[in-house]
Amino acid sequence: MKTKVKPLGGRVLVKRLEETERTKGGIIIPDSAKEKPKEGEIVALGTGKIDKEGKKVAFNVAVGDRVLFTSYAGTEVTVNDEEYLIMSEDDILGVVAR
Repeated sequence: MKTKVKPLGGRVLVKRLEETERTKGGIIIPDSAKEKPKEGEIVALGTGKIDKEGKKVAFNVAVGDRVLFTSYAGTEVTVNDEEYLIMSEDDILGVVAR
């Protein structure tokens, strides 16, 4: 997926993954009761965080990784009618195994 947004520093651009509209038991969840998903896919990486010695620190995630993040992570942005989150790599809790 190609996007026109390039995060800076140690930030990443994340596309939220859609929540299922039914529970495992088959109950349909109305929009008003849904929480925003805390899982997404990395779309773009920033330029890299700089440590105290002035060296770039490698990212622990890569484009295409499915990640879990905190509830209030990042800033929501809309580009070409697509919603994304720009967040610090520190807000990512883990990578979901495929």
